[in-house]
Amino acid sequence: MPLTELEIVEKIRSLTPFEAHRDDGSLMIRISEYQPYIATAIHNGHQLRQSLQSQCALTEEERYFEEDPFTGDFISSLPIVLQGEDSRYEYDLNRAPDNCIYDDAWGKKVWLAPLSDAEREITLAKHQSYYRILQCLVETLELQFGLCLIYDIHSYNYQRIDTATPTFNVGTMQVNRRRWRKEIDVLLDGLNNVELPNIDVIALENDIFKGLGYQAAFIKQHFKNTLIMPIEVKKIFMNEEGGEAYPLVIEKLKESMKTVITEHAAFTITKRTKAKGLTGSDVLASNLSKEVINLDRQLYKIAKGINTLSYINPTNLKQEKKRFLSKPYSYQPQFTYRQLDLDPYKFREQLYRLPVETIRDADVQKMYRKVIDQLAVRIDLLCSIGTDEFLYNSLRYYGQPDERDIANAKFILHACEYKEQQPANISAKEAIEAFKVAAAEYNIPCKVVSSKQLIARAMVSGKVIKVNPNSRFTQGDLDALIHHELGVHLVTSVNAERQPLKILQLGLPGNTHTQEGLAILCEHLSGSFPLHRLKTLALRVVAVEMMVNGDSFNDCFNSLRHDYDVCDDEAFTITARAYRGGGFTKDFLYLRGLKDAIQAYKTEDLTSLFIGKTGFEFKPLLDELIERGILKTPSFMPKALAIEAKIDPVMDFMLNSIR
Repeated sequence: MPLTELEIVEKIRSLTPFEAHRDDGSLMIRISEYQPYIATAIHNGHQLRQSLQSQCALTEEERYFEEDPFTGDFISSLPIVLQGEDSRYEYDLNRAPDNCIYDDAWGKKVWLAPLSDAEREITLAKHQSYYRILQCLVETLELQFGLCLIYDIHSYNYQRIDTATPTFNVGTMQVNRRRWRKEIDVLLDGLNNVELPNIDVIALENDIFKGLGYQAAFIKQHFKNTLIMPIEVKKIFMNEEGGEAYPLVIEKLKESMKTVITEHAAFTITKRTKAKGLTGSDVLASNLSKEVINLDRQLYKIAKGINTLSYINPTNLKQEKKRFLSKPYSYQPQFTYRQLDLDPYKFREQLYRLPVETIRDADVQKMYRKVIDQLAVRIDLLCSIGTDEFLYNSLRYYGQPDERDIANAKFILHACEYKEQQPANISAKEAIEAFKVAAAEYNIPCKVVSSKQLIARAMVSGKVIKVNPNSRFTQGDLDALIHHELGVHLVTSVNAERQPLKILQLGLPGNTHTQEGLAILCEHLSGSFPLHRLKTLALRVVAVEMMVNGDSFNDCFNSLRHDYDVCDDEAFTITARAYRGGGFTKDFLYLRGLKDAIQAYKTEDLTSLFIGKTGFEFKPLLDELIERGILKTPSFMPKALAIEAKIDPVMDFMLNSIR
């Protein structure tokens, strides 16, 4: 939205959040929320107004070489951003008004002929307008918060420099270094801890640049309670000669600058004001941008109908089980599957047309990119059910057991049963009633139904709990399933529906690993996790490993039956789970997820993981979004986390021994 300078100033003075371009196109300003710090990228722009283009002696490539492309991207996550849109070759915002228009720059003549007084007047007016807007903004923030911070982001060419140069240079020659010494050191420490792909990072103070630009001089002259930190970023994020960008480095710089700047701002504000214990999350915007909301809705509309297991579970399971068990050494099950009722090509096309690049928060953008990539792999998985390609796609989507998973499984399977197992005398009908009672205790509206299409004994689909009518349960098994299916899977489904982001209903990457790990952790915390259940998880790892290694369905079944003394029914179920579709590797994640959930339970607050179909990888971001007020704390939590059940010491030892 274009605004005049006066309109911009009025919005700032009234503390109105807004995003706009100056009506002459020279400046982009975005204020998502008023916080006591500003990020600027005054050399980000490349445009040259039409009346000057024919007079410029430089090619676009020559101009681009000395400009600071992508510096606006580095600060896109932050709540207040000022970004120059014009090329520094028209006027340099980091030079004083009397010499901001170049005649010669970096050894090259800029103009074919001297600019007219009228052209120079138009250009100087843009420079002056920027500084009036900046002055208004800093005055407003100082008045509102008692101080202001400015992170002045630039980039520099380094290949023409003979000596070694730092990745980040903080110029402090115009800063009162005695007063702000601690803040300078904290910023340098943060920049030195940045990790970039295949790049050794070093941050130095006043090494190759001293921070002598006009913007820092302007702040020093006019404001006593504003700290400006000019930061030069070495152009390791692009080919400085050819201009090609390195997207992976840029993405990491966006994430890193968000973290470094917000943590530094939180530290400084806490130290210099009466605010107490601020974190980086406290100084970020507390509202969702319209770009995130729009993309989230579009993604949900595209992907909401995809239920992986509804396509992968065999439709003729009962018949094939009967045939197989009559000839377990020779008969190969011939499973059939539901037809895929969506166009995979159109699905992928819709996914990759989503405007993810419009999301400015680096971490949120990365999350959506990963979800989209995961959904594309999932559709490949579903397209290949029953073919040789299915195993390959399953490995892409879920992975496979590694040496540690195998070692953990074998460790568990060496344990001797030390308790007599309870009789499985509870019918499926009785189990359904028990689930209904438990759901009422949670006060969660849901359906509990019988379903013949399950391999598992029970599962949650949306807000429906499905129970296999052919299963029987011990009391311990039933208690465990209630804490597993209802206490975690249903709870997270309901919590997800109450969140402003529908992506939490679709599921974040790694949600299988996370959900199953948390669900089994809750079985254990409820005191309903016996050794034979843990062994079942270990046997699933064994079955997946045999399948991946090329052993037949019969080989796996008979190994479980004879090597591990598993009954026919359980051996068939474990084997069918691993071999369905053509090779389904998901089941090894239950044991790995349990291991990771136990570790997280010991060291962290797990609350954010229950807001929907989340993943361990995204917990820091989910914590941040909850702290910012963007996501809601979960309405429901597993009861197993609150009860004081008697934990079996042997099982506690076993679980704490897996690594």
